Amino acid sequence: MSTSQIITIAVAVLVVAAIGLVLTGVRRTDVRGVGSLARETRKKDRGKVNPEAMTGRQVEAAASASRSVVLAAPKAEIEPWSPPDAEALGVTRRQFFNRASVTLMSASLGGFGASLIGFLWTSSSGGFGSKITIGNLSDVITQIRANKGFLYMPQARAWVTEYPKESLSKGKSAYGHQAPVYSGLEGGIIALYQKCPHLGCRVPECGSSQWFECPCHGSQFNRVGEKKGGPAPRGMDRFGVSVANGVVVVDTGTVFGGPPIGTNTTGQEAEGPHCVGGGSH
Repeated sequence: MSTSQIITIAVAVLVVAAIGLVLTGVRRTDVRGVGSLARETRKKDRGKVNPEAMTGRQVEAAASASRSVVLAAPKAEIEPWSPPDAEALGVTRRQFFNRASVTLMSASLGGFGASLIGFLWTSSSGGFGSKITIGNLSDVITQIRANKGFLYMPQARAWVTEYPKESLSKGKSAYGHQAPVYSGLEGGIIALYQKCPHLGCRVPECGSSQWFECPCHGSQFNRVGEKKGGPAPRGMDRFGVSVANGVVVVDTGTVFGGPPIGTNTTGQEAEGPHCVGGGSH
């Protein structure tokens, strides 16, 4: 047998062997089928639950359980309760509004009370409700005459007029029970409260009639405040007057009621046209 024949036989044998190996591999693949487990995998899973005998939900639960690791939480220690520090806590919003409301209300009531006391309290330093010095007696009478019989003192809210000395006897019978008022008459003056005793309107003087005539309802009073006409229930109210060392002091802290209707100690009648209505007796 020649060399070329030997080589040809060897090549043929190799080709046959290769074909046999290929056919054997294809057969094994067909037997396992697609998705079959490898031998190593089947060996590892031997003795475990057969996944082919489980439902899909059981497979998912088993896979999730194998992945999950549950760690037990450490037991918490309960600390004893202690009250919070007031300084660290500060003031809450509710406390702030409550305190602000109480503070503002207290300030408002305090201010109102102070103003009320100031209004009602008789001051010794001056102003209405206190004893007011209006000047020397001679100067006061001079001013009255210069103002045609009437002198208004705004700080005392009073009219000051001259009281004739020849009328003192009648004046004593009418005003003797009001000693502070009669004291002024003896000095030659009288201080009349500016308000009408009817409804409290401010009563001005009437230069033509030389009377006081109320513009609100027509009440009329002579120069010393005695009622001459209109709806007023009495004469003009008056203040006490004291004269010490020639100095006139009007006490506005006390108001004396005016004389009753019909009192006319001076006999003064209207000296000219009336400023309001007509006079009557």
